[in-house]
Amino acid sequence: MGSASLEILGLVLCLLGWLGLILACGLPMWQVTAFLDHNIVTAQITWKGLWMTCVVQSTGHMQCKVYESVLALSSEVQAARALTVGAALLALIALFVTLAGAQCTTCVAAGPAKARVALTGGVLYVFCGLLALVPICWFANIVVREFYDPSVPLSQKYELGAALYIGWVASALLICGGGLVCCGAWGCAGRPDFSFPVKYSAPRRPTTSGDYDKKNYV
Repeated sequence: MGSASLEILGLVLCLLGWLGLILACGLPMWQVTAFLDHNIVTAQITWKGLWMTCVVQSTGHMQCKVYESVLALSSEVQAARALTVGAALLALIALFVTLAGAQCTTCVAAGPAKARVALTGGVLYVFCGLLALVPICWFANIVVREFYDPSVPLSQKYELGAALYIGWVASALLICGGGLVCCGAWGCAGRPDFSFPVKYSAPRRPTTSGDYDKKNYV
């Protein structure tokens, strides 16, 4: 029961991380305008993401524009798109693999093969978390480097956006959840008889007198 609980907990964490990764990928807040002027009142705030850029006016009005040309984008944006979308799709594959090998499902017969399937799903989730960290850390490094670059004008300096923090949390959930799934699968890899404790009782058969048989069927 302990390893099955680890698998379920790990799968829940992986699902949360997967949803967080999709959210981070779609949000336009990878870069946010840095307020470096002494004047606190600003007319607008600029957000930049992987798919669009948004301008938020001081009145609360927001206008977003989707990037029209993929080839005109910088190399880091193109790479971040490919890596985040690839990590999200790989996490979907890992979900089906983990569900097939989980002890609470009957897709694969209980035994070492079932544990190996679950272990594969956990490893895929860990790889997804590491893969998602690459574009997020790369983007963060570029933002920080340009922020401290004296040759960049103040109006073109940006800070880390909320999407990057969401991506870091999502990556941590994927790595931790995948590790728990691997621990749960490893715990029962060498025990073919160790499966999710679900027992089914056969219905009692009526006797010739109309009463039910008193024997217990397990």
